[in-house]
Amino acid sequence: MKIVLVGAGGFGREVAWQFGDEYEILGFIDDAPALQRKKVNGVPVLGGTEFLLNCTEEISAVVCVGNPKARKRIVEKLSGNPLIQFPTIVARDVKYSATVKFGKGCVICLSNVLTVNIEVGDFVIVNLDCTVGHDAVIGDFVTLYPSVNVSGNVHIGACAEVGTGTNIIQDKKIGGYSIIGAGSVVVKDIPNKCTAVGAPAAPIKYHE
Repeated sequence: MKIVLVGAGGFGREVAWQFGDEYEILGFIDDAPALQRKKVNGVPVLGGTEFLLNCTEEISAVVCVGNPKARKRIVEKLSGNPLIQFPTIVARDVKYSATVKFGKGCVICLSNVLTVNIEVGDFVIVNLDCTVGHDAVIGDFVTLYPSVNVSGNVHIGACAEVGTGTNIIQDKKIGGYSIIGAGSVVVKDIPNKCTAVGAPAAPIKYHE
């Protein structure tokens, strides 16, 4: 598959490194003026998002932006061109069963394990070295940062952001647009639109 990577920042460069042997990466798409017509780690920057919006033939784009709300805005903008396809890409060593359902536009990085009867929404990022247990539901545009452990029957709402090294025990719910701080231990439900930290994790502020 030939793909372009939207976002030449840190995560985009990691995706290029992880998937470069599996896909033909045509280049980065990035709106930063300083990157135009440059190469980033040997991969050319083809242009900004207008490059994709002006495409007149089908093209596959992978949005490599870690922040869920920023990723959502980019996808909404690019959806203005129906010729842009958003494939899900899964790293070669990821272990997952046939009962895992992936939405479109996801990036599942190296060294992840997803067990059985899991639903992964659209444009989800599962960064390095995470585990996701049985019957978990991960909403659209969720980001799991490295080494997150999601236990069985956990529900994570849309656009939630789960920090590095977080552990979520079974049967818990994390509300949409919430942020879980790195190293947290989630032992009770977390409401929508809050930032929660600690062991046990508890909200410290609410936001729009």
